[in-house]
Parts: sequence; C-alpha cells; structure tokens
Amino acid sequence: MNEIAWGCAVFAGLATLLHFVSALLAAYRARRGAAVPPFPDVPVSGMPPVSVLRPVRGLDPYDELTLRSGFALAYGRYELILCCEDADDPVVPVIRRLMAAYPHVDAKLLIGRDSLTSNPKLNNLIKGWRAARYDWVVMADSNVLMPTDYIQRLLAGWCADTGLLCAPPIGCMPSGFWAEVECAFLNTYQARWQYAADTLGLGFAQGKTMLWRRADLERAGGIRALGAEIAEDAAATKVVRHAGKRVRLVDRPFGQPLGVRSAAQIWSRQVRWARLRRATFPVFFLPEVLSGSAAPLVAVFFAAGGFELPGVAAAAALGTAWYACEAALARAAGWHLSWRTPLAWIARDAMLPVLWVQAWLGNSFTWRGNDMHLADAVASN
Repeated sequence: MNEIAWGCAVFAGLATLLHFVSALLAAYRARRGAAVPPFPDVPVSGMPPVSVLRPVRGLDPYDELTLRSGFALAYGRYELILCCEDADDPVVPVIRRLMAAYPHVDAKLLIGRDSLTSNPKLNNLIKGWRAARYDWVVMADSNVLMPTDYIQRLLAGWCADTGLLCAPPIGCMPSGFWAEVECAFLNTYQARWQYAADTLGLGFAQGKTMLWRRADLERAGGIRALGAEIAEDAAATKVVRHAGKRVRLVDRPFGQPLGVRSAAQIWSRQVRWARLRRATFPVFFLPEVLSGSAAPLVAVFFAAGGFELPGVAAAAALGTAWYACEAALARAAGWHLSWRTPLAWIARDAMLPVLWVQAWLGNSFTWRGNDMHLADAVASN
C-alpha cells in the first residue's frame, strides 16, 4: 500500500510542479510583452507594408466589433482583405458598411468559392492570398479583436529563425457561466500550455492569428500546403519545422469576445479541437488526459489515505493551491477573472478526461455548417 501511496504522491507532486512552472512561464511572457513597447524608435511609416486577410462567414454578436477593429489599426501601410464565399451571407452588409465608414483604409471584399483542400476556412482564404500585394501577410479569424497596435506587436515578435508568428485567442467579455468555462479553456489552460511550450522552444501554430513572410510559405508550396492537414495550423506547424525554422507566439495575445455560450456549444467546440489534436499530433495528445487537476487530486486523495492522513483535506489543499496559481496567472497577464472563474476551472477540469475519451470515439465533426472528417487529413498526407 505504501508503494502505491508513494507513487500517487510523486505523480501529484510532479503534476503540480509542472502546473506551476507552466503558469510562471506564461506569466513571464505576458508581463514581458506588456513592459516593452514594439519598435519604440522606428516610425510607423518606416515599417513594412502588410496584408491582413480575414475569412468571414455568418454573423455572430460581436462580429461588427471585431471586424471594425481591423479598420482602426494605427499602422502606416496595410491592406485589409475580407474573404467570403457567398454574396448573400449576412456578414456582407456589415462589411460594406464598415468599408464606407472607413474610406481611407485600403480594404476590399472578395467573394467566391474555392475547393482545393478539405478545409473550408482555408478554401475561403485562398483568393485573399492570391490577391495580397505585400510580402508580410497576416491571416486572422473574424472573431479576433485587434488592438490598434496589432501589426506592430506581431512584427515585434519576429526573429531571424522565425517561420511563423501566431497568437492564441484569449477569451474576453464572457456572458454567463458557460462562457466563463470557455474562458477557462482558452486562457489559463490552452494559452498557458502554448506559452510554456513556446518559451522552451517548442512553439506550435494557432490559426486565430498567423503572420507569414510570403516567400517562406511559397517555398513550401504556397497556401495550398496548409491543406495537407484538416487543420491549417497543424499543417503550418509541420511546414515551418520542416523548413528548419520556429513557430513563435506574440508575447501579448489578442482577445476573442465570447458573449453568451451554451454548454452544447462548449462541448462541441472542445470535442472538435480534441479530435483535431488527436489526429494531427497524436503523441502530444496522449498525455492530455492527465493535464488538468482531476488526476492529481485523485492521486493526492489516495496518497493521503495510504499515509493515514485525511484525503479530502489533502485534495482540498492541493485544489486551492492549483487554482490560486491559475488566478495569479490570469491577474498577471490581465486576462479575465471573476468570482465565477474558479467554478469554471473546476467544470473544465471535470470535462477534460471525458473530452479525451470522446476524442477517440469519433472521426467527424461539424464546423460552421460544414461536415468534416478526420479521414480527410489521413488521405491528404
């Protein structure tokens, strides 16, 4: 019994140590980005021109806010290319209204359908990539809230060995408990792990924001190369690493307004992402079942029993320390934090093992009305 208790204690200790270290690394990156302004001695007019591509489809509550942010960038020379498949899409009138309100912005709306890959988002972007005039190209989802210095912050993160610069989404403006749960997934869980990995030189792409140097992607086969996987960010990671370069993350990520979310929406989205990770990076997906607090809390409960200590008290103490660490990270990074956040963290960690199992039980999902199958990723490799 003592051997089992010691094993549980060691596992709980190592998991907690990893949790704290990853939070410290993420907090360091967020604080570093907040402390140093990008290019303090370079006038905006002296920076390179940039093409910003945004795929759009449908109309969500905060779309006008996030799309408007792309027209209000404080950058000397950039073009904004909005890509839509259908002229009757409800987002089209919003875009045309914004273009009329910001006539000084070099913006265009491209409408048309391509079918070169199995990824509908990528197919929507292909026409924008072909139309882009500049050497630096940003691909940004329509629900990314761009600060006025968005482009400057991206370019500031580019280094000599960079092949791609990305930013994970940070949940903001949640309304209701399930939106809080989505914040719990996006911020102190997914973004924490991404920043910890990136700080250690193991960065991987995130499709919400991707900054490319056009020549780098063209050498790899152009935008069509991102269709080698069902998820363009997974393909981008492999393309960049194959070229001997690094995927890096911007120090201060950008917000994604959430508004109201339902439990069904959260579950569907997290299952989709879990299945994509399982299909594209299976080795890294395997340990995810142990990545939340559930396994360490169970382990410390049994370890305490083996040492004749109160298991509930031990688990409560570890849980308090675990979530206090997440709260410190959220506060240091300036991410969303409310009285409901600890409850959202608990709900998230209860969901994680079930999501991991669910990821192995299916090979399909629906994204914005498109039925997608993981077999498409296998067939394209």
